[in-house]
Amino acid sequence: MGAFLDKPKMEKHNAQGQGNGLRYGLSSMQGWRVEMEDAHTAVIGLPNGLDGWSFFAVYDGHAGSQVAKYCCEHLLDHITSNQDFKGPDGPPSVESVKSGIRTGFLQIDEHMRVISEKKHGADRSGSTAVGVMISPQHTYFINCGDSRGLLCRNRKVHFFTQDHKPSNPLEKERIQNAGGSVMIQRVNGSLAVSRALGDFDYKCVHGKGPTEQLVSPEPEVYEIERSEEDDQFIILACDGIWDVMGNEELCDFVRSRLEVTDDLEKVCNEIVDTCLYKGSRDNMSVILICFPNAPKVSPEAVKREAELDKYLESRVEDGV
Repeated sequence: MGAFLDKPKMEKHNAQGQGNGLRYGLSSMQGWRVEMEDAHTAVIGLPNGLDGWSFFAVYDGHAGSQVAKYCCEHLLDHITSNQDFKGPDGPPSVESVKSGIRTGFLQIDEHMRVISEKKHGADRSGSTAVGVMISPQHTYFINCGDSRGLLCRNRKVHFFTQDHKPSNPLEKERIQNAGGSVMIQRVNGSLAVSRALGDFDYKCVHGKGPTEQLVSPEPEVYEIERSEEDDQFIILACDGIWDVMGNEELCDFVRSRLEVTDDLEKVCNEIVDTCLYKGSRDNMSVILICFPNAPKVSPEAVKREAELDKYLESRVEDGV
């Protein structure tokens, strides 16, 4: 959705941090879009005694940025404060975490609906959400929409979330059961995602619950046991990245760049610049989260990079 500019806005927003044995960097760029509708969350150390836990998420807004911005500020609170998430004594169990994340999504969606109705339906925006909650023992991938998260383990793509597209058979069945249709791979010929937060124009079918609507706010939550020896890094990104780079391609790209620099902001900026060069016309946001066993800077790789830069400079000079 949205119109395009005559030339892309290439200024980037960056952040980085570390803690709980993790390092992260992020980059976001407006690109060719008229408005920047992406948002993000990066929190190391969660409330209620979960100091060793962390949460990261990317939100890809559409038809406006309001829902994405609200979620980046409040979704984590809705997850960690609901009763389904909290354990009876001590850290929550795996099932409590998964249930609490789901409840948090449904709660914030209903909360935003109430806010929108008080404004007489002024906000029609929506947002995808992809995130990870990382505990000392587990990584929980969270996805609602067509942004994507990926885990690189032992130099390979070990896991990635599944995009929620209207053409997916299970998504299409729900849409049709709610009286809708899938045309040109869009909900009612308009919306390109089948799950999202917000988008309340698609959530008003009487007699259907929140997860049975044309567009569902229900996330898929995947639990993966951490491997201290093999886990290397996680990538969270909106579809402005994935539209032009595949899972293996981006995993290989990040791994090769980490052998040249340990500046995670720089690596994320290189991802965004590469995707712009490859033709992405969307907003672009990416978070890179590195585990202790992430690739380390290699003198050999740094030397190869320097030699390549020198060669390219000489070719440019020869051509001038």
